[in-house]
Amino acid sequence: MPSQLNWDKVIVIGAGFSGLSAACFLAKDGFDVTVLEKHSGPGGRARQFVQDGFVFDMGPSWYWMPDVFVRFFRQFDEEISAQYDLQKLSPAYAVIFDKDDVVEIPAEMKDVFAVFENIEKGSAVRLRKFLEEAKYKYDVGMRDLVYRPALSWSEFLDIRLFKSVLQLGVFKSYAAHVRKYFSDPRLIRIMEFPVLFLGGTPRDVPALYSLMTYAGLALGTWYPQGGMYKIVEAMHRLAERLGVKFCFNEEVTHIHVSNQKVDRVETLSGVRSADHVVASADYHHVEQMLLEARYRMYSDAYWSSRILAPSAVIFYLGINRKLTRLRHHNLFFDAPYEVHAEAIYGKPSMPESPLFYVCAPSVTDDTVAPHGHENLFVLVPLSTELEDNETMRRGCFDKVMLRLESFTNVSIREHIVLNKSYAMQDFKNDYHALRGNAYGLANTLMQTATLKPKIRSKKVDNLYFAGQLTVPGPGVPPALISGEIVAGLIKMDSYNRIKTTLSNVAATL
Repeated sequence: MPSQLNWDKVIVIGAGFSGLSAACFLAKDGFDVTVLEKHSGPGGRARQFVQDGFVFDMGPSWYWMPDVFVRFFRQFDEEISAQYDLQKLSPAYAVIFDKDDVVEIPAEMKDVFAVFENIEKGSAVRLRKFLEEAKYKYDVGMRDLVYRPALSWSEFLDIRLFKSVLQLGVFKSYAAHVRKYFSDPRLIRIMEFPVLFLGGTPRDVPALYSLMTYAGLALGTWYPQGGMYKIVEAMHRLAERLGVKFCFNEEVTHIHVSNQKVDRVETLSGVRSADHVVASADYHHVEQMLLEARYRMYSDAYWSSRILAPSAVIFYLGINRKLTRLRHHNLFFDAPYEVHAEAIYGKPSMPESPLFYVCAPSVTDDTVAPHGHENLFVLVPLSTELEDNETMRRGCFDKVMLRLESFTNVSIREHIVLNKSYAMQDFKNDYHALRGNAYGLANTLMQTATLKPKIRSKKVDNLYFAGQLTVPGPGVPPALISGEIVAGLIKMDSYNRIKTTLSNVAATL
């Protein structure tokens, strides 16, 4: 039950994972919380698309870092098992290098070691060493780094943490780090894949992010039966039990500031007063479109200079037959990675043979497609600078389907009964996404920790930010953490304000 402290009114803009997280923590601490969401339901980028018996997760489909989810719900005396049915996938995923060259990553580590050893003699021992080091990074990161608001470098200056940072590989290339351990091109791709959506090539991403590889291989790949939206539903239920009020179909049009404080938030249907505002919507949109220029921390030039993670074109496909060769998660690395990377991060263009990812949740979950049918989520990472139009989408679709049909030995296009595409312009329209990005800022060295856009405004005393463009970064687990961090800041700031007020009153007596 929520605390009865009757604290300040907080408006949270956006009901994505970071907004839901912030709302839950704030309500738990007694704040009067209202969430304003432009769409008809919660979820943000993790919304759900349902049609003709098919149930699609529109955004996130990977469930990694299960400890973060457990930690979130336990802070509200809830267990995951009471919220949704979580299954560990086996195999975790399949990597397709060629029609007849498929490496499946097992769920258990002893089997992963065997797979590596079979591909490259001696690699099992080296993988064990790699993961021991990556586990250290994961433990230090989760214990000492990601839950800090990163408002100042002083947060990271204690001697113990400084020594840890030196061992994290912050200043080393992830690509070079992987090649210290492995030489087979297939193993290198498997080890590099977790960082491909961080916004740069493995050459540009710090070796720190081997912690992502540890999360994927050692902690496992999981799936909530019914889809990732089950997490959204669980958080929404929790928030309502805590007393959070939700207003859907309420897009914020202006944030009014007076005396360096937000005093009201305007939507198409009215005006709401606020003591604090958490912007869980796109950071750039909030700053550049909802605030007057004098209250913005960052200029157009700043945002133009940011390096973004890729955008994507996604195809939600309903197939009226089963496809026996696909696993739940499938990574198609059957084309040169360097060529696709150059088309994203070098000279923006449509790659001739794009790499792509296929999620087939109906392989393990018969609730997301009609009986005898298949549910496919096909994603192709693309440059945010690429023009989004029907010609581009159709061309990309045909290139991907040719290879998918060759791999499955099925003329899939003849069996499609539902086909919906989603790309850069949709990300802009639905989420006001900066340049139509799908994954937030790139996790480069110069865009990490305090070098990310600040989680608390320097120009508006009671305005805070959460989500993928601020700390700790993109992804579902970081979004949950971001909401928790910002709620903690608001609680601390409110406590300090009350303390100062009481001290001033006492001084006049």
